[in-house]
Amino acid sequence: MGRPVVELETLNKELDALAHSVSHDLRAPLRCVATCAGIVEEDFGGALSAEGRKLIGVIRAECHRMVQMIEGLLALSRLAQQPLKTRSMSMNGLVSEILLELRPTYEGRSVRFLVGELGAVEADTALLKQALLNLLSNAIKFTTKIEQPSIEVGSQSDPTTENRIYFVKDNGAGFDMKHAQRLFGVFERLHRREEYEGSGVGLSIVQRIVRRHGGQVWAEAKVGAGATFYFTLPAGIGRSSNTSVHPRRESQPRIAAPMASV
Repeated sequence: MGRPVVELETLNKELDALAHSVSHDLRAPLRCVATCAGIVEEDFGGALSAEGRKLIGVIRAECHRMVQMIEGLLALSRLAQQPLKTRSMSMNGLVSEILLELRPTYEGRSVRFLVGELGAVEADTALLKQALLNLLSNAIKFTTKIEQPSIEVGSQSDPTTENRIYFVKDNGAGFDMKHAQRLFGVFERLHRREEYEGSGVGLSIVQRIVRRHGGQVWAEAKVGAGATFYFTLPAGIGRSSNTSVHPRRESQPRIAAPMASV
């Protein structure tokens, strides 16, 4: 059984190296295309028809989108090569730090944040912060069309194991659970780009980070009624604590079973 596992790990490393190489090499020609489109628009815009100017705009917009996708691939490949550097930290402190950084994305909106007693955890600070930042960014983004947006972060013990289960819950757009298997795929999107921006890599990064810590990630949602993303940290990594930044009095939501594909 050992050899196939080693071979699979080797293959994954080779694929990650290939993705990094390809993504890195694509950036230069994309910059060239975007620059040339900008020059054409600036120097010859007056001679172009309305349709011509529109097409130049499409070229520049698509170049920008492609750069975002490449950056996402590079971020994924870096995760495979980056060694875990675990240390003990306050989860509440980490969430507070992230919400402070994300403030410009919800400034002027009446977003209600509920943060429970999350305790302490032993994990890679940078990676766990990236995972939580991606989940909270999504929650903020997908509640933009809600009059009274609410985002909750909480945790509880898994009743069947000693693992700790964390969740980020929102009352936003949600999604159809029949498409849930696609959630964590690279560049997979369950909403149109015209409705919500994004590269389609964020949740893939979350999944890879959680798996690197030996945990699982899954989600529950309903169209128009929000979504809840769960992730676990093994008993040896997460541990309870009385540390709390924003205590929450409401009861914890029901914890669903992980999706079979995760």
